[in-house]
Amino acid sequence: MLRYIYGQDLINNPDLRDSMLRDRADQFKRRLNWDVSVDQNGHETDRYDRLNPLYVIWQRPDGTHGGSMRFLPTTGRTMVADHFAQLTGNIRIESPLIWECTRFCLARDAGREVAPALVLGAGEVMQTFHLSHFVGVFDARMRRIYKRLGVAPDVIGESGEGREALGVGLWEMNQDAWAPILQRVGINRAQSRRWLEQSLAVRPSNMSLAKAG
Repeated sequence: MLRYIYGQDLINNPDLRDSMLRDRADQFKRRLNWDVSVDQNGHETDRYDRLNPLYVIWQRPDGTHGGSMRFLPTTGRTMVADHFAQLTGNIRIESPLIWECTRFCLARDAGREVAPALVLGAGEVMQTFHLSHFVGVFDARMRRIYKRLGVAPDVIGESGEGREALGVGLWEMNQDAWAPILQRVGINRAQSRRWLEQSLAVRPSNMSLAKAG
């Protein structure tokens, strides 16, 4: 199932939190060899985890992490603005209608439903918070995944070639994307909305941007 959890609330979900951060270390440090920090507990975290982001997490039946994404409003600090400005022509992407999406992570043994479930969760976040786009950095591997799921980004800028290529893009969730994504996850839209409402314990119509960031 999908869970929607703010950073400050991860303490209430220790098994889910710890397995997510360990899977992030496994993916970004061990498998992709990124320059990221892993602590003595085997957790991968960075400064943006301290900004109370909203996490969309696929929780397995045993309560552990199967995959996740992290969201922050672009009206605050973002990875794109702080580290990848050269890819946007040094133009800061900042709008209450745009959030940054980072740390797309899949557990090593994640099922086929997990990646599309995360895209589904992103679409629910976009609709619930009345967003127009997400912005994020992607590599060649992620570009292929997004294209396969029917949510390829509009590329703003990119550098490098082949496996070393990096880009910054904008995503939106058009209406044509919902049905195939729901089919891949194996649920209907009503179930998807229930997961969001149960996680945040409020009706979506009562949500605001205030808690994030």
